[in-house]
Amino acid sequence: MASFHSSHGLLLIVVLISSLQFNLKAEPVKELFPFPYHGGPLLSGNIPVNLIWYGQFSPTQRAIVLDFIASLSKPTAEQPSVASWMNLTAKFYQVTTIPDSLVLSLGKEVLDENYSLGKSLTSAQLYKLAKKGGEDNLINVLLTSADVTVEGFCQGRCGTHALGTGPMHGNTNSKFNYIWVGNSEIQCPGLCAWPFHESINGPKTPPLKAPNGDFGLDGMVINVASLLAGTVTNPFGNGFFQGPQEAPLEASTACPGVFGKGAYPGFAGTLLVDSKTGASYNANGINGKKYLLPAMMDPETSTCTTLV
Repeated sequence: MASFHSSHGLLLIVVLISSLQFNLKAEPVKELFPFPYHGGPLLSGNIPVNLIWYGQFSPTQRAIVLDFIASLSKPTAEQPSVASWMNLTAKFYQVTTIPDSLVLSLGKEVLDENYSLGKSLTSAQLYKLAKKGGEDNLINVLLTSADVTVEGFCQGRCGTHALGTGPMHGNTNSKFNYIWVGNSEIQCPGLCAWPFHESINGPKTPPLKAPNGDFGLDGMVINVASLLAGTVTNPFGNGFFQGPQEAPLEASTACPGVFGKGAYPGFAGTLLVDSKTGASYNANGINGKKYLLPAMMDPETSTCTTLV
């Protein structure tokens, strides 16, 4: 299971993971890449992203994440966009010669507002809940509300991504990826919602204003985006990553705390500022939404690429 720990915007992934649709013509290990490629497949094809809401989320909160997922494949007139951030993954396909046919689209919503498994969840229960979105060639994103505690949450991880298996099709089981991210608003905003909350470690710089007015949900978007980037480019744990396989740094987590040019520990980088709200962001989404999205590694140069 992949998990990540965020501190000052630091996202550290530990991967034992997964995938859905993939190209079987994976290239051998590319030792010349500054950002190592380990020969495995990347995600490809049309893949729906389903959202499973566990606990209490307002319609406004849900719209923040819904519009982010929908924006992944819908370029907006205002640039830079969420879609242009997602297009940063194209470089990973180019350097491997694997065709980039991936299209992530918004799937269905599943609401579990009555805490069917209680308010304290284990990793095994996360998997059980994630299966509610379906079990065949898709990504299920499980989001837990601020009053739900999860095994390891705020004690070394802000979310996870992993492989799930479904019913047999012929001689093989169907597969799906799932992602879990928790709302850290109450439990550990300084760990999992930086830079929208003062960090619990490192420089005590003033927090940025969240672009959608909800630092818990805006922080969740950062974490979901990081896990999506890792899932796409390292779906089985043998794609793109640096460091040991048991604790790899992936496409976005290899650029900890970087959101704009000039970033350094405690400073997210030079960002765009909404003239009406004073909120910081670097990507435009549909329905007028704005988001702060993490930098992504350039696999050829091993440098962090930002939208601004």
